Amino acid sequence: MTRYLLIALAALAICVLPWLGLPDYYVRLINLTIVFGLLSVSLNIVMGYAGQISLGIRVAPTVSAVCAEADAIVLSLPTPADVASVIEGPGGILDSARSGMLVIDTSTSTPETTRRLASLLDAVTVRMMDAPVSGGPARARDGTLTMMIGCNEDAWERAGPVLRAMSARQIRVGDIGAGHVAKIANNLLLSSHLAIAGEVMHMTRSAGVSIERVLDAINAGTGRSMVTEHNFKTWILNDTFNSGFTMGLMRKDVQLSAALISALELSLPISGSVARCWANSVERYPDNEDFNRIVEMPDGDKRGNIP
Repeated sequence: MTRYLLIALAALAICVLPWLGLPDYYVRLINLTIVFGLLSVSLNIVMGYAGQISLGIRVAPTVSAVCAEADAIVLSLPTPADVASVIEGPGGILDSARSGMLVIDTSTSTPETTRRLASLLDAVTVRMMDAPVSGGPARARDGTLTMMIGCNEDAWERAGPVLRAMSARQIRVGDIGAGHVAKIANNLLLSSHLAIAGEVMHMTRSAGVSIERVLDAINAGTGRSMVTEHNFKTWILNDTFNSGFTMGLMRKDVQLSAALISALELSLPISGSVARCWANSVERYPDNEDFNRIVEMPDGDKRGNIP
């Protein structure tokens, strides 16, 4: 099974986070959870973040040890396959779950995977909800994340205290799987906004006009977005590119949108172009690069630093 981090939130909830290539985004979530009282952490993470031991962290060596204490388990893993492994793999939640437990998956995953796993958990009277988060490291740090939730009414009512401890806004989109559809839609829009903003900025620079002044005009008009209002100012124009969210993670999310569109047998040509743009970016930017780097892709042979 993929190595993971286990965090118990005052015996109410446990976050399972990836150790392999742990991005800053997850580190922020760890810090957020510490505010509410951590009980357990994988030894791999302890080695990298030993300073957090002073906050009362206790190591839980296995998923079964977590299931023995927790009434709710919160998952935050990089891929749908990782979620499936933690739930139905050897030594996973299904092997140790207690009747009445609640599993909350905050990963960006697929509705099909979530619905299948929820059915397996239902058979042992464990409820599951999908509750992917949006807001990035800054909102994880200050506790203002938004959660997009898919679940039944019973799970929605029971999960309230855990969800409110991790986020400022909890939006129930529909039944199980609906939260993941909403998150895939959100990240398809974000990835599209970044890609087209990169082309717009290349056009602006080629026309000899100040990018900063054009952004001021756009942000006062109807073409503005989170990308033009926040990403450019915070991570792009200053050339820091340190948002904490990687190219690899966004490429994965765009691939999830392409897979969902294909499963629904839809023809969405603009979404297809966006997917190809992000897939092609792997030749220029490895997975560990900041995802905002995509705005540099249109520069081609005329590539230069954004003024």
